[in-house]
Amino acid sequence: MKAVVYTRYGPPEVLQLRDVAKPVPEDGEVLVRVFAAAANAYDWRLLGAKPYLIRLMGFGLLKPRNKILGADIAGRVEAVGRNVKRFQPGDEVFGDISEDGNGGFAEYARASEVFLASKPANISFAEAAATPFAALTALQGLRDRGRIRPGQKVLISGASGGVGTFAVQIAKSFGAEVTAVCSTRNLDLIRSIGADHVINYTRENFTKSGRHYDLILAVNGHHSIAAYKRALSPGGVYVMAGGSMSQLYQTTLLGPWLSMAGSKKMGTFVMRPNTEDLLFVKGLLEAGKIVPVIDRRYPLSEVAEALRYLEQGHARGKVVITVAGDADA
Repeated sequence: MKAVVYTRYGPPEVLQLRDVAKPVPEDGEVLVRVFAAAANAYDWRLLGAKPYLIRLMGFGLLKPRNKILGADIAGRVEAVGRNVKRFQPGDEVFGDISEDGNGGFAEYARASEVFLASKPANISFAEAAATPFAALTALQGLRDRGRIRPGQKVLISGASGGVGTFAVQIAKSFGAEVTAVCSTRNLDLIRSIGADHVINYTRENFTKSGRHYDLILAVNGHHSIAAYKRALSPGGVYVMAGGSMSQLYQTTLLGPWLSMAGSKKMGTFVMRPNTEDLLFVKGLLEAGKIVPVIDRRYPLSEVAEALRYLEQGHARGKVVITVAGDADA
């Protein structure tokens, strides 16, 4: 099969399209013929081992342990292991396979059945592939870490990216009053997916506006943790779901101390894919409560260009890799 592989850490140029052996599913695994995959910031961070700590987290110290990137997949089941109960050959599925070592940038990928769900009939393979990693991140950040409740004032900083576009819609589905922060060119897009209020960060700094929020989900942005704290209501929660390395270090090191020093809670989290949450997201898709926003599509041979574009930080929604079959089916 064709796959995009990397044998050393580095920039997108180290990626190569090669012929590799088709994976064989083990007892609890499913082999999926990939129709579409999606690129995430997670991929280019693994590609470049940024931060360096990635090398110490089981991904490979001197070179990558798993040589095929791509967490999000959508496709058709080709074969199943003998212990698989939920799927059979021919089923259409989607999921986040990051816990299985990735592998989506290929014509076939194998994954544990617990990380897959049946593809909703009302969306395409491309839309299905665009969903899992970003939507699960938004869901777990808002619901589990942020404890979102109906009627709360919720702010999404970095609302126009992959996680941000899902976060706006998921927050609305929970009954929150949503304020979204984005640039000028994305104002109409963010309004179209349901934001109650939109702030143009090129003209207004929401951390200095005097308005306060019960929950802030920061997907991207350039504010310090102190600035985010200033924008929280008493008892409010700040959750970092993405951003710069300096913001990550601030939140990781200072967040627990700031949380103990007052009623405002500051922290980050690690998204963990699982069957229950993927099925919850599937339900939102089927009900039309969330709609994937796709910015660009690239063929499998142009994964390097897709990651290069994504790393620039200007993607509106998701970047999808079309692999085989009809990704729009």
